Amino acid sequence: MDKVQIIILAGGLGKRMANKELPKALTMLRGRPLLSYLLESVKKSGVCPRPVIVVGRMAEKIRETIGSNYTYVFQPKPLGTGHAVMCAQAELEGRVKDILVLYADQPLISPATIKRLAKTHLKEGQVITVGIVKVPDFNNWRAGFYDFGRFIRNQNGDLKGIIEKKDASFKQLSIREINPGYYCFQATWLWQNLTKLKNSNAQKEYYLTDLIKLAFGQGQKIASIVISPKEALGVNTAEQLELAERII
Repeated sequence: MDKVQIIILAGGLGKRMANKELPKALTMLRGRPLLSYLLESVKKSGVCPRPVIVVGRMAEKIRETIGSNYTYVFQPKPLGTGHAVMCAQAELEGRVKDILVLYADQPLISPATIKRLAKTHLKEGQVITVGIVKVPDFNNWRAGFYDFGRFIRNQNGDLKGIIEKKDASFKQLSIREINPGYYCFQATWLWQNLTKLKNSNAQKEYYLTDLIKLAFGQGQKIASIVISPKEALGVNTAEQLELAERII
């Protein structure tokens, strides 16, 4: 397990939160920053002793609040999740065999799930292992999942891609296998393929999700685990923050 490096993407600005002067990672959830919950789960998982945290604007506030027990990497512009991981390449290339990606604004993932994702990745030996959330609908507390990307499968049931909500068709939006954004990559494959990402999408960003389609096009199998919906809840609005508070 000591070969798996965790990268936490923490560059979000929290534009839809009540306190817009804080980076989203420092939004307070029951008296603690969102990011602190994830870091606690990472520590308890035993997967990675020193996560890399990718930070953007207001990076110093995160450093001051979270402390020096982590490696910080700066993302100069918010050009998407794929770009955020690219920013960590110089720090990590050649030093680790596998990369596990998590998000600062998803505080409810458990240590057991982090460990299971890493273990499954190492056992299956595929270039990518993903976490999948399956929901019966997008009603009530699951409404926030409607904004998540959808997993696309081929006729044989193999994972072949992820479509983001803003790029999805009406039919694709009915898919109930959604992407919480938890991935484990073989590091060598990741560094070789990050440069192939394009920003030809509605957001003009480099999506980490596009690596699924790239791997499928190369004939690679995509390994996966199923994750409890509540563990995958993100905090992007005041309403979602309130929901996370109730769950905790």
